[in-house]
Amino acid sequence: MTASISESWTRIENWLAEHAPSTFAALAPPADPADIAAVERLIGRPLLRPLVTSLLRHDGLLDRRCSLLPGSYRLLSARGTAAEWQLLAGFYDKRTADEEGEEVDYDFMKIGSSRVLYGQPQLIPIAREPGGGHLVLDHRPEIDRGRVHEAEATAGVVRGSHGAWASLPVLMEAIATSVETNQPLYDYTPTVDEEQRLHWDFTPMHARSMH
Repeated sequence: MTASISESWTRIENWLAEHAPSTFAALAPPADPADIAAVERLIGRPLLRPLVTSLLRHDGLLDRRCSLLPGSYRLLSARGTAAEWQLLAGFYDKRTADEEGEEVDYDFMKIGSSRVLYGQPQLIPIAREPGGGHLVLDHRPEIDRGRVHEAEATAGVVRGSHGAWASLPVLMEAIATSVETNQPLYDYTPTVDEEQRLHWDFTPMHARSMH
């Protein structure tokens, strides 16, 4: 059974406080519920409960040099989510999506990526990396509801095959386990840099298997 967001946050906080205090200090205080309500008004739908719970624990990261998630992704605040959602939504090609209809979702499930879905308004950005890529939480009422995807301008939206992408609670629990055990999370291994910040070293799985 997957741990709750709150349980995983407690594990992550405890580990950061002991091993990566700079990242621990960068965790923002809880989000203002008014900011969460403003996001929901903007996107026209309630945010999924795990995301709300996470925002009410930490409203993103205060230090832009810190990242909590593998791939140098920095969790967004509620206001950051609103700003990035507006940015991404401007790239959405609704006409093409409407013309292709159900084929968009079929191709996404089969191929694992879709340029047409980039900026889809129901894919809500929850984290951003320095190069402009995002993690988005799927709010569509179909089979991928609650799943986490990667999104960037060139590849579009990418549906990760690793089990950690199944939901935000699953991802946060996987991060907690990875940092506690110092075991890789898909292609990333948690380390702590000289400034006591959590850092994830990229080591492709096939490279690890050669050692």
